[in-house]
Amino acid sequence: MSPEEYSKLSQIEKRHWFYSGKREIVRYWIWKHLPKSRNLTLLDCGAGGGAFASEMSADLRVTAMDDHEESLELLRASLPPGGVVRGGCTQIPFPEDSFDIVTALDVLEHIPDDRKAVAEMIRVLKPGGILVLTVPALMSLWSDWDVSLHHQRRYLKNNLLPLMDVSVMRCIHAAYINVLAVPAIWLVRRVRSMGLGTRTRAEDWVPPLALNALLRFLFVSLGKSRMQFPFGVGLLYVGMKK
Repeated sequence: MSPEEYSKLSQIEKRHWFYSGKREIVRYWIWKHLPKSRNLTLLDCGAGGGAFASEMSADLRVTAMDDHEESLELLRASLPPGGVVRGGCTQIPFPEDSFDIVTALDVLEHIPDDRKAVAEMIRVLKPGGILVLTVPALMSLWSDWDVSLHHQRRYLKNNLLPLMDVSVMRCIHAAYINVLAVPAIWLVRRVRSMGLGTRTRAEDWVPPLALNALLRFLFVSLGKSRMQFPFGVGLLYVGMKK
């Protein structure tokens, strides 16, 4: 991402319904399958502004990894010394079987070789450990937001799941998320693509308190469900290493 995008993210990710809701969904699926313990270790790949890594550090030992200096500065300000590592997802600087949990939240879409990145995440994951990925979904929702964040692609379930080595990984849950927002986001992005309406991106501002809370509730409620929808703004994968 460009430096200004890191600044925008750090200013809103703790309060915005999408970012805070996504973190709650990921925490739910992690603790659903692993008992909480301070002895557990987590690697957050492409940790960005550090909100998720900071929240998880209250429950376990977290290592936040990123390869952009803007992100590393934010991470060092919010995490203890030794909890921040410079590194890229296609060449993770740790030996195999190092972590109980590996997360990459809206990271794979930035990486040209996403298959290699997934293989690296699986490599450093311990047997019995949990891998959690979130990615943006549906190329029909591609917009200036994707361009400004330097996305390579948006995903469908049938091109995310084949990245997993099924001889090593067991899929626990894979589902589209942020389902109810699809019509509104599609419409807003089409209008903006025609040069109409405001150029302010909905992702860059926090809605009024009541609306923000409602959107977060709907997002999280469906994100914790095992219901399978045919589409969504995002896609969630939860897997366990055999």
